[in-house]
Amino acid sequence: MNNEERYERHDWTIEPEDAGERVDKFLATVQEDWSRSQLQGWIKDGLLTVNGKPVKGNYRLQEDDEVALTVPPAREVDIKPENLPLDVVYEDSDVIVVNKPRGLVVHPAPGHYSGTLVNALLYHCRDLSGINGVLRPGIVHRIDKDTSGLLMVAKNDKAHESLARQLKDHTVTRRYVALVHGVIPHEKGTIDAPIGRDPKNRQQMAVVFEHSKPAVSHFVVLERFKNYTLVELKLETGRTHQIRVHMKYIGYPLVGDPKYGPKNPFAIEGQALHAKTLGFTHPTTGEYLEFHAPLPADMEQMITMLKLE
Repeated sequence: MNNEERYERHDWTIEPEDAGERVDKFLATVQEDWSRSQLQGWIKDGLLTVNGKPVKGNYRLQEDDEVALTVPPAREVDIKPENLPLDVVYEDSDVIVVNKPRGLVVHPAPGHYSGTLVNALLYHCRDLSGINGVLRPGIVHRIDKDTSGLLMVAKNDKAHESLARQLKDHTVTRRYVALVHGVIPHEKGTIDAPIGRDPKNRQQMAVVFEHSKPAVSHFVVLERFKNYTLVELKLETGRTHQIRVHMKYIGYPLVGDPKYGPKNPFAIEGQALHAKTLGFTHPTTGEYLEFHAPLPADMEQMITMLKLE
């Protein structure tokens, strides 16, 4: 594959709420993985057009403008293995399942190439699938930095393709436990609400009904407290920040959520959300495997405290 074939084109039609904004600022908010210096370089190289013509970064957008950015192939970066703590729940020659602690970033990004789960996996495995390139070897899905819990990683390309297909077909079992603000009165429910970029804050996601993707979450109440509820959630889809956005949408935001929740009343860094259960069909044997990870200590302490109120 030559470099030209690896260029990626991204297109946007400008909505009324983005009219008047500088195009470079707009681009910086629609894709968090792009750094400001990267965008400046691409614009300087003429890779950004509006209505078919190259523009400068200070161009002010107008409603219905057609914005196109051609992103060149990622620069090869030397991602170094690092001997970081790794909680391995399961491992064989095809797949590894790890219990990620809250606060750990899954994969490197421009300007932040160390201290991630990928760095730890490269040290531990040495043989991860190369499908996702140097920055995301073996990674078929991810959980947010401040969410803890189970993550599956492919160790070869065959396993990668199988696990990615299972995710696409919604056959992977994923159950989470979350502590939310408020007392949910019903025992269970389903949230079927599409998720896309928040038009009022492009760095957040929201339930929106245009330029969005379908998203479905099921929840069951596990325990109620004076002002909080412990819930288990099962995902049908895997949208960015899905649980956090859906629970906020129905009026029960996650405790500790820095983006979507109220002020955090507990000593917990990040949202009280844990990927407790992960199940999938083994890429080689065809056997269904399911794994469970106990709640992290800080969530257990919060629950214990709430029971005493």
